[in-house]
Amino acid sequence: MSDKTPLILHADDEEDILAIAKLALEVVGGLSIVQCSSGHQAIELAQRHKPDFLLLDVMMPGIDGVETLRRIRQIEGCHRTPAVFMTAKVLNDDRARLLASGAEAVIAKPFDPMTLASQIVEIWRKSIEKECLPG
Repeated sequence: MSDKTPLILHADDEEDILAIAKLALEVVGGLSIVQCSSGHQAIELAQRHKPDFLLLDVMMPGIDGVETLRRIRQIEGCHRTPAVFMTAKVLNDDRARLLASGAEAVIAKPFDPMTLASQIVEIWRKSIEKECLPG
């Protein structure tokens, strides 16, 4: 397993969520993060930075999180980048749809800023371990 700090690409159209997540991930969690406010920007940043982890809002203007993830996964070097969706709407049907679209997990908004980084790191590590398994 890798000890490197993952670079997280976070896309959300709400400025307050971006600010709280940045504080939670960088200051509390000591993680590296690049942020943007739309799916289109997320795709551009993914091409430029090749992030290790995607944290995507579901409902964004232009293209939603599911379509954003689909397009990012088409970028060379991002095919298997683990992703988590954040949403205020966490019904079982929605969760199942989001997981089926390729996300590792769904985190409900509002999230706990004190535990967000540890949640992300745990999901990231599990995805790395899964990649390393034979078969």
